[in-house]
Amino acid sequence: MRKIFAVLAALICCLSVWTSVPAAQAFTLDKEDGEYSIQVELEGGSGKASVTSPTLITVKNGEVTADIQWSSSNYDYMIVDGKKYLPVNEEGTNSEFQIPVTIMDESMPVIADTTAMGTPHEINYTLTFYSDSIGSKSQMPQEAAKRVVAVALVIIVGGGILNYFVNKRNRC
Repeated sequence: MRKIFAVLAALICCLSVWTSVPAAQAFTLDKEDGEYSIQVELEGGSGKASVTSPTLITVKNGEVTADIQWSSSNYDYMIVDGKKYLPVNEEGTNSEFQIPVTIMDESMPVIADTTAMGTPHEINYTLTFYSDSIGSKSQMPQEAAKRVVAVALVIIVGGGILNYFVNKRNRC
């Protein structure tokens, strides 16, 4: 009889703790809808993996999603707040995920599953998004690279056109 009461007492204790845990609240950001850059820091795992920083965040109706790009193509899913997210890219050298940002300026726990070790392994990481680093999407290195390519193309095309007219004038 004592064992039954002990088990019941333990169950009641666990139930009261479980019901007193607040439900996860959706994180919202007071920014206009759009895309922004943000510094993100990854911790955990073996230290071999990294994520691209700054990264792109999208704000829609105050809710924030982040575009997480890993340094490896071996990640096949991520778990954030108990929900599984699959990669948004099918090919490439980096696994890329769009995940919700649940907190800023504090460690946000995530799980990432890697197949790099032969058999899949779920690894615990934390991501920290720094709200004071939120800036324009144009601050991202990828955006700067696009501008450099565009300017280079303009110079090449302009030089080709100029060369055509110079050669045409010299032939006459």
